[in-house]
Amino acid sequence: MNLARVAIASASDIESLAHFVCHQPAICRAAQESTFMICRIALAALFFASAPLHATTYRLEPEYTQGTVRWNHLGFSHPAAQFSQGEGAMEFDAADPTKSSVTVSIPLAKITTGVPDLDEEFQSAKFFDTAKFPNATFESSKVEKGAMPDQLKIIGELNLHGVTRPVTLMATIIKVGTNPRSSLPNIGFEATTTIKRSDFGLGKFVPQVSDDVRIDINVEAVDAKAYAEQQKAEAAEEAAKAAVKK
Repeated sequence: MNLARVAIASASDIESLAHFVCHQPAICRAAQESTFMICRIALAALFFASAPLHATTYRLEPEYTQGTVRWNHLGFSHPAAQFSQGEGAMEFDAADPTKSSVTVSIPLAKITTGVPDLDEEFQSAKFFDTAKFPNATFESSKVEKGAMPDQLKIIGELNLHGVTRPVTLMATIIKVGTNPRSSLPNIGFEATTTIKRSDFGLGKFVPQVSDDVRIDINVEAVDAKAYAEQQKAEAAEEAAKAAVKK
C-alpha cells in the first residue's frame, strides 16, 4: 500500500467531513479538534512514507575525507594531486543501501601536487580559479547495488569550476562498526570515477595532457547524532573543570 497516497486521500476526505459537521453547532468544536489530530497523523504518515526508516545520518570527518586526482602527462607518466579536508553528510540505510545518499564538498585550495609552482597554477584563474570557485561539490541523486554485496553505484552531480555535470561513483563499503578510539559508530568507504576535465571548462593542454582524469576518494564518517552528543558532553565536562579552577 502506498502510504503517501493514503495520507493525501485521508486529508482530502477529512476536509470535506469538517465542512459538513461544522454546520452542526453541537458537534462543531469536537469535530474540529478530532479533525486536527487526524490531519496530524495523516501528515506524519505522509512524511514517514517518503523518508528512509532505517537510515543513519553520518558526518564526514574532514581529516579522513581525502583523495587523489591522476592524469596522463604527455604519455610518459601519471602524476597525481592530493586533496583533503572534505566535508559533508551521508544517509546510510544498512537494510537497503539503495535508499542511501551522500553530499560532499572539497576545498580546492587544499589540492597539492608536491610542486609549488604547479599548485599555484592550479589555483589560479588558468585552472580551478579557487578565488571564484573555492569548492568542488558532489550530491547523489540515486544509489544502486553493485556487482558485490559491499559495492554501490552512486549516481549524482558534480559541480566543479562553476559547471555541473552528471557523474557516477563506483563505491566500496570498507567497514561499518564502532570506532575503537572514539567508541562512536563509524562507516568507511572508498569510491572512484573518471571525468573529462574539458566538460568542466578545464581543458587546457588537451590532448597532450589527458582529458580523462581519474579521481579516487577515501571517506570516514561518524554517526552525526552520537558525535553531537559526545561533543556536548565533552564541552560540559570542560566547563565543569574550568568552574572548579576558578
